Amino acid sequence: MAVPDIWRTAAEKYADRVALVDPYHEPPSELTYKQLEQEILDFSQGLRVIGVAPDEKVALFADNSCRWLVADQGIMATGAINVVRGTRSSDEELFQIYTHSESIALVVDSPQFFNRLAESFISRINAGFVVLLWGEKSCLNSEAVNGIPLYDFKDITQLGHESRNTLRQSREQDQQVVFETITPDDVATLIYTSGTSGAPKGVMLTHRNLLHQIKNLWDFVPAVPGDRFLSMLPPWHAYERASEYFIFTYGIQQVYTTVKYLKEDLQQYQPQYIVSVPLVYETLYSSIQRQINSSSTARKVIALALIKISLLYMEAKRIYEGTVLSNNPVKQSFIVYMVNWLSASIVAGLLWPLHNLANKLVYKKIHSAIGISKAGISGGGSLPMHVDRFFEAIGVKVQNGYGLTETSPVVAARRPFCNVLGTVGHPVKHTEIKIVDIETGEVIPDGSKGVVKVRGPQVMKGYYKNPSATNKVLDQEGWFDTGDIGWIAPHCPTGSSRKCGGMLVLEGRAKDTIVLTTGENVEPAEIEEAAIRSDLINQIVVVGQDKRRLGAIIVPNYDEALATAKRKSILDGTNELAKDKVLNLLYDELRTWTSGCSFQIGPILIVDEPFTVDNGLLTPTLKIRRDKVTAKYNKEIDGLYK
Repeated sequence: MAVPDIWRTAAEKYADRVALVDPYHEPPSELTYKQLEQEILDFSQGLRVIGVAPDEKVALFADNSCRWLVADQGIMATGAINVVRGTRSSDEELFQIYTHSESIALVVDSPQFFNRLAESFISRINAGFVVLLWGEKSCLNSEAVNGIPLYDFKDITQLGHESRNTLRQSREQDQQVVFETITPDDVATLIYTSGTSGAPKGVMLTHRNLLHQIKNLWDFVPAVPGDRFLSMLPPWHAYERASEYFIFTYGIQQVYTTVKYLKEDLQQYQPQYIVSVPLVYETLYSSIQRQINSSSTARKVIALALIKISLLYMEAKRIYEGTVLSNNPVKQSFIVYMVNWLSASIVAGLLWPLHNLANKLVYKKIHSAIGISKAGISGGGSLPMHVDRFFEAIGVKVQNGYGLTETSPVVAARRPFCNVLGTVGHPVKHTEIKIVDIETGEVIPDGSKGVVKVRGPQVMKGYYKNPSATNKVLDQEGWFDTGDIGWIAPHCPTGSSRKCGGMLVLEGRAKDTIVLTTGENVEPAEIEEAAIRSDLINQIVVVGQDKRRLGAIIVPNYDEALATAKRKSILDGTNELAKDKVLNLLYDELRTWTSGCSFQIGPILIVDEPFTVDNGLLTPTLKIRRDKVTAKYNKEIDGLYK
């Protein structure tokens, strides 16, 4: 079996159900499962007609849309390998990916994107043809085309449709038409890691890798026909991609949206699920908080008091339900357990009427504004604990998961009925996880912190044309070194942690660990997560250049800083806020929010330019590229410590 085989089965089961809605492209699209299957078959056959052969590489550089899915699956169905990336990558990065992958042709998003690539890219590559997914060929830079065969989306599907009709007639006349069989171990796609450090590496994922995800993710996301999903992540990213393949096998409806339209689409489409990165949940959290803070004083006080009560109610509930996360393997005595259970049950019982009142007065309105009636699935980064707790308190289920491009990507995730905060849940079926000592590589007991290693059918074939990098992370026994620091929750048959055993907890990246001269190891993620809760801090990177004390690079929220300065009456006669005053406000905020952390921040570097995808300081899935940030401000950081 190969990945494109899922469409035949889906079309048979859900023929006339709407599979996808794409309202923001021209023309807007709505396709049933049968129509989607036919489009994929036509596109695939069209590529065969213009000469695409099995095992050849075709570069697909485009953003999220229904035609991206058709092109992706069409390329795969020919037995060719698609090499995927989005339009927000730099021209140079796209050129490197195209040439390193030995791609023979290019499928692009739009005329605007093609014209952007025209000078720096198109003239330097060897392209057998170019396919345009959206827009008109007449809008292309004619000089850049320079004799390269050019097709739009309709050209390819029309060619394929006509060829399929001819083949159908040939079969009716008993003429044999043979396509090369795609095997599960054939490479399906090359995904170049965007990573938070280092040069991109081409991850070879096979059909078997991706099929493992398709067959096993239902345990975490029990979708049923008709469930609506909002899609907004880059589709070439392994997380969005595996999610899409999996959910379409269950007859769901996918609606394409963007960051710009997310708020109104949540309200309009009322999705059962949204699959996204932590930043989206953080943005929703901030938006809800802003709305509460901007309401009348009485409403604000009541809403905040009720949320606090709900947080306390959930805390008590976790104790008696046995979902309190702990790395302590020592079994709790029966008497202590019973006292804790009884007191937690009493507290929860007393708070429940108020929590129920909060549901009716406050949370119901939030639910009608954002939908997400079944779950928000979070992956591709660390979900801050305060965001996790908030959504649990207001009754919006957020399930956190974990994976990497190299693992197709899902390794572990929280299940709907065992959604333990602070963890990334149990491993996916057929997946083994072990924690090894960072120095010796020896397996360490549950509850102890070390490097996470993974083995299973979803682990990549290797890095394309890079055996040395492959051998660094993948050993002879098939164990993949994730480079992440974590621990496995110990099994406790009784007590407040009895349901947490075997769950994976992540602490940060091994390469991000700052080792101080005292020999102490600092995981910057913990401090950054605490600090980012401040309204005055938009972005933060913790650094430790001199190895004696920690520093931080901070992008402040000047509007909030100004409002705080006014409240504290520390403005001079003007409405301008001097940098030294911003610095003092930030120190106050850091002391407040990071007081519970093991280490504190010393010197601060304030930068005005935000970290974005466009300036190369964020990955396409909105994670901060720590190495790029520290490299950019290296001199200024050194100056801080002097």
